[in-house]
Amino acid sequence: MTPRCLTIASSDSGGGAGIQADLKAFAAAGCHGTSALVALTAQNTVAVTAIQELPPAFVTAQLEAVFDDIGADAAKTGMLFSAPLIETVADFLEARTLPLVVDPVMVASSGAQLLEYDAVETLVERLFPLATVVTPNLAEAEILAGVKRQTKAELADRIHALGAPAVIVTGGHGEPVDHLFDGQEHVEIPIERRDSYATHGAGCTHSATLCAGLARGLSLREAAENAARVASDAVAHGLAEIGAGDGPVDVFDLTAASLAMPLEGRGGFAGTAASPGASGHDETRSGGREGFSS
Repeated sequence: MTPRCLTIASSDSGGGAGIQADLKAFAAAGCHGTSALVALTAQNTVAVTAIQELPPAFVTAQLEAVFDDIGADAAKTGMLFSAPLIETVADFLEARTLPLVVDPVMVASSGAQLLEYDAVETLVERLFPLATVVTPNLAEAEILAGVKRQTKAELADRIHALGAPAVIVTGGHGEPVDHLFDGQEHVEIPIERRDSYATHGAGCTHSATLCAGLARGLSLREAAENAARVASDAVAHGLAEIGAGDGPVDVFDLTAASLAMPLEGRGGFAGTAASPGASGHDETRSGGREGFSS
């Protein structure tokens, strides 16, 4: 059976992060993705201009619709925005047992606040105990731990002490590693640092790929190593030409895929044109790539 992954998060109208990034990462990992939205953002590569919360009852209705019919092998949370929405999600999930990745999204790559200040405590108290693993980036880890200038291992220790069974601290400057602490063992996961201006959605891609790995039955360490590689590759293939700000990551390597696709002709494809062959029947010939944007 195809693994089923659920994202409980918010929409990014620019398509780079949020549930859009999650669903792409689920698909790239060979999983069927479902979603329960808690908020909508008016967002592009340079700014978040508006946020609209959805009613808690509607969030619950989405979750019930997914679980009553489709089910889920693993779930992840992303931008949850407010304490009432976190309470709603926690109330639903605490009655169900499944791998849960909690990505404590707090600030967009554009700098916009994505989690209200009074919601941090609710996130820690209600969702951390339900999580399989919590995946803050370095900046989020410092906020959660309440300290700065600590190593990733020290930050992971502090967040574990807050009730998270396992922690992966990602990103940041310095040595290019993700740091996994499962409550017993500290593991450094090397990542390849990418020189890219397209990192929007990297955190969502990482946590969604991690969720997909758990849905497929990988161990936490195996899933974390795979998520680190996929997120790094998505940054390397990032679409820096999209928008005026931090471009979106690309988990599918769309440039390579588009170069492999013919250009114009039948079936809506670009790059093949029909012409009569020696037999008198139509044959296809390769077209050029003029006007093709990759």
